[in-house]
Amino acid sequence: MRLPKRARQFGIPVTLCIAVLVLDWEVAKTALGATDVNAQHAPPPIPIAGPLARPKPDHQVGLPVVLTRAAIPADNPQAPEKIALGEKLFFDGRLSADGTVACSTCHDPARAFTDGRPVSIGIDGRMGERNAPTILNALYNKTQFWDGRVTTLEEQAALPIVNPVELGQPSLNAAIAQIAKIDEYQKAFRSVFGRPPNAVDLLRAIASYERSQLSFDSPFDYFIAGDNNAIADSAKRGWEIFNTRGRCNKCHALSEARRDVTTFTDNDFHNIGVGIIRHNVVELACQAETAIRSGDAAALDRAAIQTDMSALGRFLITKKDDEIAAFKTPDLRNVLVTAPYFHDGSQQTLWDVMDHYNKGDGINNPYLDEDIRPLALTEADIDDVVAFLASLTSADYADLGVKELERQRALSRTNRPQRDTARAFGPKYPEPKPARNCR
Repeated sequence: MRLPKRARQFGIPVTLCIAVLVLDWEVAKTALGATDVNAQHAPPPIPIAGPLARPKPDHQVGLPVVLTRAAIPADNPQAPEKIALGEKLFFDGRLSADGTVACSTCHDPARAFTDGRPVSIGIDGRMGERNAPTILNALYNKTQFWDGRVTTLEEQAALPIVNPVELGQPSLNAAIAQIAKIDEYQKAFRSVFGRPPNAVDLLRAIASYERSQLSFDSPFDYFIAGDNNAIADSAKRGWEIFNTRGRCNKCHALSEARRDVTTFTDNDFHNIGVGIIRHNVVELACQAETAIRSGDAAALDRAAIQTDMSALGRFLITKKDDEIAAFKTPDLRNVLVTAPYFHDGSQQTLWDVMDHYNKGDGINNPYLDEDIRPLALTEADIDDVVAFLASLTSADYADLGVKELERQRALSRTNRPQRDTARAFGPKYPEPKPARNCR
């Protein structure tokens, strides 16, 4: 008798009782809402570390020196040798179970440390449920991942290595065993940390490399620094709309009264109406309450990446109803070159994103953030906001930004699936009151 296919994929030992295995797996599928993790696409080739992968200087225009220093933990100070070791590990497929996937597979420097896909692809072509966020400026994040399930970059670095649909190692020690065989790593770990390769230092090195990816020096930074000609008039109008009629500052600022010119995030979580119709979040929330313990990092990670519970967002961690389908506000720097957008990669262009917000999206969504409402922005207004967002592209990605803006503009002229002018200029859609009874 053959094991169920999904059981084989997760490496359940054949020697265990077949009946118990089948029963346990069926129970697990019901509890976790497991999605199909069969191979669908071959993972892309591991990117080669080129010039864009190098650590970034700390003298960029717009870079917040004090905030940057505060973001470096006392127990893991930056050092050139440690960053270099982290960079090597970041691009090394030997951290994955089958050697085909590295951190850089989902965080390619050529794509501003994203992968250009709606959701990422791991070992054996397995697809997750989340869009890969950039690691550029990730050191400023108060929490990591779309749902904020960990707080440090060290914690963040650990989970993809052991997730079955990402790097797929059975444990961090298994990953360490792979690289400990390599003399170059033995020497590097002993030089940097004074001891052989181990899990704690592995994560410290990768996190140090990620903290070296500072990205400012954009046209907008020069504009804020006093160069009035650094951005076009359209971008200037977009900056004003962003902070007023566009209501973007409700989430992309530290406070509504003070314009944020640094990270463009409130470090909070919001239900903006994405995926609410495609998923029965009430049923998923009931499943999560019984199947997932909030303190179990590995179980949370598997639920977020491998199951439909991904749609619950922050609720997976807090179990608070007002955070059902709420996701972290992302930093907007280099947003132009990190398409597709939102936690599920469901929007192709910045025009799609603006159309989504313009119509106050939230039909049948009792958990919609209170600040989401129709904006009544004209086509010219939307073009201006996109121009502002494009001005946040760092110098390293200037050429890519020009090409991407033209690609998105051309697509927006023929395909606008989110545009709904009647709703954008109408009243706020009446939403049902939240009601959830897991019994």
